[in-house]
Amino acid sequence: MSINQARRLAVAPMMDWTDRHCRAFHRALTGRALLYTEMVTAPAVVHGDRERLLGFDVVEHPVALQLGGSDPAQLAEAARIGEAFGYDEINLNVGCPSDRVQSGRFGACLMREPELVADCMAAIREAVAVPATVKCRIGVDDQDPEVSLFATVDACAAVGIAVFIVHARKAWLKGLSPKENRDVPPLDYGLVRRLKRERPHLNVSINGGIASLGAAERLLAEEDGVRLDGVMLGRAAYHEPAILGQADRRLFGEAVADIDAFQAVERYRPYMAARLGEGVALSAMTRHMLGLMHGRPGARAFRRILTVEAIRPGAGLEVLDRAVEAVREAEARRDQAT
Repeated sequence: MSINQARRLAVAPMMDWTDRHCRAFHRALTGRALLYTEMVTAPAVVHGDRERLLGFDVVEHPVALQLGGSDPAQLAEAARIGEAFGYDEINLNVGCPSDRVQSGRFGACLMREPELVADCMAAIREAVAVPATVKCRIGVDDQDPEVSLFATVDACAAVGIAVFIVHARKAWLKGLSPKENRDVPPLDYGLVRRLKRERPHLNVSINGGIASLGAAERLLAEEDGVRLDGVMLGRAAYHEPAILGQADRRLFGEAVADIDAFQAVERYRPYMAARLGEGVALSAMTRHMLGLMHGRPGARAFRRILTVEAIRPGAGLEVLDRAVEAVREAEARRDQAT
């Protein structure tokens, strides 16, 4: 499978969420989707604990490293380090709106500096053999998205960048929190489709407000002769991860059975057992599973057991077994009552 095929569905980078344990869990549900790391700043990669920041398990492939920064030389060095760790793609964050990111002159505020973004991407592209890609907003604050989006994309395309993931909202850097920036600015899917229509040679994926696989399918469908190359799911994939178990069939067209929640647990167990053997706390892994049983009988008990018991010293896979059994028992009671 090529990396471009994997981009048909990507799971978004989310700070404090999409760590290596989360990605291994998501891989238990989908073999095809492209997974992204949390954003890691280039200075941290160059000067920090690389194994802690970049280490990942082979089961995660295909997996992309997302970098934050605005210094081309530093980003190039961080990209080289990421490639050496085995990442399949290096992505530059031009979309995060947090105050910390703004003060460091990276993330969404770079939408105001398309030539600097292009310089950064030229340096990354020159440094690595794997694809170099951009994740951006359609604009910030008082920018005209029809100008800012195309300016950023065209500047990067001019230095050889061909893959763009577009969060179809502005970021309002003044007056909105990062959480509000995920919901308040209106979505403009039409502008992203226009980008693909007018730049058909570019690979364009869409992100923002995609709450289900059905919504993803609709966005991937051809409309007025335009077909987007991919969708990126964020919070929907995290809060209701079981939907990823249908992705290989529904979005990639594979003739495979869906992976249900119970199967995903079994597929994730070997990874969990290995990490527990290394001293990783059970809660570091189960925290990403809390939404797995969403909508099923016993889902509340599943969450409660994992939340309360997984944090106890020495907690092991028996806690997960109890949580799963609570769901099975609840479903059995439902079936007996019908």
